Amino acid sequence: MANRKGQRRRFGTVRQLASGRWQARYRDPLSGEMKSAPHTFDTKTDADVWLITIEAEIIRGTYQAPDAGKVVFGPYADDWLKHRKLEDRTRERSESVIRLHIKPTFGAGTLAAITTPRVRAWRTALLEEGVGEPTVVKAYQLLRAILNTAVDDELIRRNPCRIKGADRYDVPERPVLTVAEVYAVADAIRPHHRVLVLLAAFTTLRFGELASLRRRDLDLTRAVVLVRRAQAELQNGTLADKAPKSAAGVRPVAFPAELVPELAHHLEHFAGAGQDGHLFQGPRGGLLRRSNFRDDWTAARAAAGVSADVHFHDLRHTGNTLASSAGASTRELMTRMGHSTTRAALIYQHMTSDRDQHIAGKLGEMIRQARKDSDPGPSGT
Repeated sequence: MANRKGQRRRFGTVRQLASGRWQARYRDPLSGEMKSAPHTFDTKTDADVWLITIEAEIIRGTYQAPDAGKVVFGPYADDWLKHRKLEDRTRERSESVIRLHIKPTFGAGTLAAITTPRVRAWRTALLEEGVGEPTVVKAYQLLRAILNTAVDDELIRRNPCRIKGADRYDVPERPVLTVAEVYAVADAIRPHHRVLVLLAAFTTLRFGELASLRRRDLDLTRAVVLVRRAQAELQNGTLADKAPKSAAGVRPVAFPAELVPELAHHLEHFAGAGQDGHLFQGPRGGLLRRSNFRDDWTAARAAAGVSADVHFHDLRHTGNTLASSAGASTRELMTRMGHSTTRAALIYQHMTSDRDQHIAGKLGEMIRQARKDSDPGPSGT
C-alpha cells in the first residue's frame, strides 16, 4: 500500500477508519494471515510506531501474535498431557494433580492471564489449605512444564513459573533399621512374606520390583536377583507390569549368600508354579498388592517393637545405608538401587561385578553377627 507521498510501506498497512481513528495491519509471519493490531490508534504516527515495534520483534525472533495468549489453559493442559509419553500410573497421577490442584485456579483462564504473582499466590494458597508439600511441588512442576511448552509453541513469551525453590522440597530423614530389627520384623511376619522383608532390606528393591519378580529372575547359584520390570497399581485397582524408567532400572543385584537357604525354602513352599510363577503372592495365591500386604507389615512391625514411623519402603533406605557402610561407592549404590547413571545402558547379561558380590558378602557378615548376638545359645552357656 502506498503512503501519501507515493512510496510503498515496507511493513504493514495503516488506514484511517470512519471513526477518525487509525488501524494498523500486517502479515503474521507464523500463519501468513493478515493481523490487525489489538486496538486502534489516535494518530497515524502511533499506528506507524506500533508496526515498527512488531517488525523489530520479528527481526529479533521475539515476535508473538497479539492473540496468542488467548488460548484457554484447561483444554491446552489436557492436550499437553494427551501427547506426553508417560507410564499409565504417572499419567494417572499427573491427570489427578492437574484436575484437583491446577485447573480450579487456572483452567478457565487464558495462558496470557497466568502471571508470576498469580502462580505465587496459587502455590501459597495450596500450602495454606493443607495440601501436602510433595503434591504442591508436583503441581508446580506440572504447571511449569505445560507453560514451557506454551513458550515453545510461541503462545506466551516467557514462563511465569519463576519461583525459586518451588520445584523441590526437603525430604525428611527416614529411619534406618539395624540388621537385628530387620530380622525381628521378618521373624514376626507371616512365613510367605518373610523373604520379601529380607530381600527388600538386603537388595534395596522397591515394592513394585519385588512384587513383579518371577522364579526365573532368581539365581541361587550366583546369589543374584535380576530386576526386569516393576508392578504398578492404577487407581482402579488394575495391576500391570511396566518397564523400568531407564536402562539402569534393569539390573542384577547380588544378595548375601546367607539368604540362599531362606530363598530355597520360599521357592519350595510359597512361590508360584513354573519359571514364570511370581516369587511373591497374595494371601490366597493371587498377585501381591500393597493393600493385601499392608496389614501384615503393620502387625509384624508392632510385634517386633519397631517404630510405627517405619514404612516398608524404609527397608530400601536401610539396605542402601548398610551397603554404604559395607564400603559401596556412590556409583555402586546407584547401580544397586537402579538409579540412572552416565552410562547409556546397563549390560546386565554379564551378571554382577566382583564389587557387588563383595558388598553382598559384607552384608552377609552383618547378618551372621546380628544373628549370633541375638542367639543366647544353649542353656547354661
